Amino acid sequence: MSDERPSAGKPRRPRRPRHSVLHVDTRGRARMVDVGAKRSTRRIAVARGAVALSKPAFDALAGGRLAKGDALAVARLAGIQAAKRTSEIVPLCHPLALESVEVDVSLDAKHREAVVTATARITGKTGVEMEALTAVAAACLAIYDMVKALDRSASIREIVLVEKTGGRSGSYRRR
Repeated sequence: MSDERPSAGKPRRPRRPRHSVLHVDTRGRARMVDVGAKRSTRRIAVARGAVALSKPAFDALAGGRLAKGDALAVARLAGIQAAKRTSEIVPLCHPLALESVEVDVSLDAKHREAVVTATARITGKTGVEMEALTAVAAACLAIYDMVKALDRSASIREIVLVEKTGGRSGSYRRR
């Protein structure tokens, strides 16, 4: 349903959402949110994603037999590096001085998946959800890069925010 109604004169602007954090200005142009007046709070975000693999690729990854080397270590480093550079990748993200980024890769033999979990922490004026999500995306891409010679059909699956705490909006936990 559209927020615009036809009229004889100029078309009306779409109604603005009733919350105060907007990534658009009064003219509808993208902008970075001003967080200057917000108070710093402890913020934590956890994200997760997975890379589904063929049996040969999963076995090679689990056995440490990939031609490119230790894919799990490379994935962890790629995730950490990407989290630190999120504002360079996602245009409206604030550059943040992250206090901690942890990236873990576990292997799920039943589903033949490499499951990536990233946790980002900061005491600051804006959340770290995008940093955690970016870390997972980069780690999954690194795993794909490491296994693609064995499995071009490897697929990155459902990168999601699992949990976040802190800030004005409070806590969130994925069900």
